[in-house]
Amino acid sequence: MDNSIKQAAVALREAREQRKTIPRISETFGIKGIDASYAVAEINTQAAIEAGKGIVGKKIGLTSKAVQQQLGVDQPDFGILFDDMEFLTGSDVPTSRLIQPKAEAEIAFVFARDLDDDVISWGRFLRGIEYVIPAIEIVDSVIHDWKITLVDTIADNASCGLYVLGDTPRCISDVDLVSCAMNMRVDGELSSEGSGAACLGNPLYAAWWLAKTLAARNQPVRAGDVVLSGALGPMVPVSAGASIDVEIAGLGAVSCRMT
Repeated sequence: MDNSIKQAAVALREAREQRKTIPRISETFGIKGIDASYAVAEINTQAAIEAGKGIVGKKIGLTSKAVQQQLGVDQPDFGILFDDMEFLTGSDVPTSRLIQPKAEAEIAFVFARDLDDDVISWGRFLRGIEYVIPAIEIVDSVIHDWKITLVDTIADNASCGLYVLGDTPRCISDVDLVSCAMNMRVDGELSSEGSGAACLGNPLYAAWWLAKTLAARNQPVRAGDVVLSGALGPMVPVSAGASIDVEIAGLGAVSCRMT
């Protein structure tokens, strides 16, 4: 493996551990391309597993067409969700674990079976979903001022921070995942609006892309995995003391307080 990939992984891992920002690793270490970016991320995934963390799901990023165009890409990216990242609605979420957090309202899927088929058809994919719930993702980046490139965000575990899940599971057949309106309030003020259509036109499309992508990489979605499907509206910077309240029509509400 290229030594620069190992060096970039160490720099990202140390930045998170020390809760500091660093320049773009794409420039500092000359990391180029999607494969090299995921190779950097995989080193830190293995380090987390060796430290005792468990993988409980995945997150999808870059599901906004506007953001894809901005970064010059034509597909989303993904990151790993670890067991110590998860909080339930109503929880206090520690900013002491974050660097430059921003909140996004999302739809999360929970899967009932492994999606390790040779071909992940639409039917097999839909059959694998147990239920859907509202979620808040607290995204975070170690790159100075969030001035990321595609390489930087993939390598940094898709800018993954922490996440909060709602407690109102629904069957996907009972919810309009495209037209469902979302509003997010921070300290009572409306801060972000959107709908399911903002996530690749349908959050199911984003999750299906992930299922196929992971199966091809021999890292399939597993039974019980949570998949955060992508933002339904603009992300909002948050800090200690902020209260975040999200409501998604048909799915219910999810909230947390940054401490």
